[in-house]
Amino acid sequence: MTRALQADKRDPLSGELRSAVVFLHGYGANGADLLGLADPLAEHMPDTMFIAPDAPENCNGAPFGFQWFPIPWIDGSSEEESREGLYRAAGDLNAFLDGIMVDYDLLPEQVMLFGFSQGTMMSLHVAPRREDAVAGIVAFSGRLLEPELLEDEVQCKPPVLLVHGDMDDVVPPQSLPEAAEALQKAGWKEVYAHIMKGTAHGIAPDGLQVALAFMRERLGY
Repeated sequence: MTRALQADKRDPLSGELRSAVVFLHGYGANGADLLGLADPLAEHMPDTMFIAPDAPENCNGAPFGFQWFPIPWIDGSSEEESREGLYRAAGDLNAFLDGIMVDYDLLPEQVMLFGFSQGTMMSLHVAPRREDAVAGIVAFSGRLLEPELLEDEVQCKPPVLLVHGDMDDVVPPQSLPEAAEALQKAGWKEVYAHIMKGTAHGIAPDGLQVALAFMRERLGY
């Protein structure tokens, strides 16, 4: 039984819906945390709806925040609880994405995933295991979970942009080359990377510019 994800959205600036960007927030945050990015992006992507669901579980360490799955070294959960949480949240996210496509009459290639931190982990886990490829994955400051399973479980290979700050003290910058290597080993042709110099665990203007160019190209602007 999947859990319905609550989401806020920004309708297309032009009034004409041709694509959607789904923001997936990090651990302890919420959808509104990333939806503010729609403001600088919308003028360059006027036919795009921006939608940002809250993760399905309340986060113990953040009273107003949510988590996609527990993180053992932060909340004391077990590795098994974390893995079970990941798989359950993956089902929730898949149902959410299917619902968007039906409700707004969108094809997978008209939908872009934009993850940050734990939202990136969800994006990189879920999208390759879907039957049809989304337009692409923008993956900020996260990591690829269970890379050893990817080659056997992959169903599609959407383009991936990996972006990471070189001063990140939450998710190590080394996670970027590790993810790129695993994706390429699993047969990805389109894997791009950008390092945000002097940036900690966040989204810097240069990273957002690279992400914008990636999204515009793949959403047909």
